[in-house]
Amino acid sequence: MQLFAQQRARQSAQASRFGQLARTVVRSVGSVAIGASMLVATHAFASGTEQLKAFVAQVHSARGTFVQQEVRAPSKAQGASGALSTGGAGKTGTSSGTFTFARPGKFIWQYEKPYAQLLQADGDKLYVYDKDLNQVTVRALGGALGASPAAILFGSNDLDKNFTLRDAGVKAGIDWLELTPKAKDTQFQRVGIGFKDGNLEAMELHDVFGNVTLLTFSNIQKNPSLPADAFKFTVPKGADVING
Repeated sequence: MQLFAQQRARQSAQASRFGQLARTVVRSVGSVAIGASMLVATHAFASGTEQLKAFVAQVHSARGTFVQQEVRAPSKAQGASGALSTGGAGKTGTSSGTFTFARPGKFIWQYEKPYAQLLQADGDKLYVYDKDLNQVTVRALGGALGASPAAILFGSNDLDKNFTLRDAGVKAGIDWLELTPKAKDTQFQRVGIGFKDGNLEAMELHDVFGNVTLLTFSNIQKNPSLPADAFKFTVPKGADVING
């Protein structure tokens, strides 16, 4: 996939830091991996699966901060929590930023460090903005969200329709579950999700090439009041627009 076909040579390094999350989102929509976290409830849950279902049912919007790491793929034996339990050993890039979402299909995923990048969706279209290049790529969001890792955060509540859910045990005080997509033509193999005391702590996105994207979250506000135009994208002045 050539998301930024006319970018400068520096882009390849920048795209690596931009991360597997952005690549998974665009692959799923055009040919969505994103993760997030939030406070789901105040009482204890019996399993990671129950906590995930409560999160999907209760949290309709949220905002917070994230740290994203690209890591070398752990062995299959390590399961859903492999990258987090090893402390992100073998990481090849780290980025951080903020996110806001309102399900279904509206989100702002803003990378702030080490480079400014933006993924934004208004429920109809996905906009990817590279600040340094002053370039916007626009894609139809379509129905791909429902069968991608992004659906866990941004989609509807029909997870059982699109994923097979399996509890993956407790490690370091975190309840893990593993989601495997039912569709055969996805760009990822599985998604690991970790909860602690009703809080979604982390996500691991395992793609078909053996890469792992680890996302950890903090400063979460659930169901905040958001303005009606919160997800309306305005093309920056002078930016090139590529419809892909």
